[in-house]
Amino acid sequence: MPSAKQSIYYLVAINVLIFVVSYYFKISEFQTLALYFPLNEKFHYYQIVTHMFMHGGIAHLLFNMYALWSFGTPLEKSWQTPKFLLFYFATGIGAALLYSLANYYQFMLISDQIMALGYSAENIQTMLTSGYVDNSLVNKIGEPRLIEFMSIFNSPVVGASGAIYGILVAFAFSYPNAKLALIFLPVPISAKYFVPVIIAGDLFFGITKYSIGNIAHFAHVGGALTALLIIFLWKMRNNYTNKIDQ
Repeated sequence: MPSAKQSIYYLVAINVLIFVVSYYFKISEFQTLALYFPLNEKFHYYQIVTHMFMHGGIAHLLFNMYALWSFGTPLEKSWQTPKFLLFYFATGIGAALLYSLANYYQFMLISDQIMALGYSAENIQTMLTSGYVDNSLVNKIGEPRLIEFMSIFNSPVVGASGAIYGILVAFAFSYPNAKLALIFLPVPISAKYFVPVIIAGDLFFGITKYSIGNIAHFAHVGGALTALLIIFLWKMRNNYTNKIDQ
């Protein structure tokens, strides 16, 4: 069985390989690995997992892989490889599901608003696939809201960030007093404070739409919430086992 070091290196190697092949060699088939909106014809169920191995740029890839190596290595050494990989993929899948659910909710709100103006489902589908929006609808709904509507439907999400946030949560529980540093703060902060702060930030930006750049904040929150749920269930199981042993 691979050691902790080997297992994380395998994950990093696969991510780097897929990025190089898809980004630099422009192999279009790899784009189907990204996670599309469930109502989009490009959506496939396997994307719930495969999107974790796709990244939008070198900085995105490097940040995620560095975080995986930094925070994942001590966890895997402590948990052993099977438990770590189960947690990693479970949090990544949880992130994808919550992100898709949040997008679906917002998409349906806007869709219902458009249909209330007299547009049919066929009209909306044509608009989504063609990208053409008549000016009257822009005036009634507003350009930012329509851009959001089109983006939800057509823009896929990529990256292991959801799983990385799950790893961060687990690290904060396992090593709460470990000192971590934010780029814009000179003073290191304990993991038990650092991780909640960045998750709260993602939740704020996801709700308010004040995000800088194209970041899937609800995927981050989804990974963190899934991690919390898994850790809670593990603690309940351990408590139950200890009671039986007594």
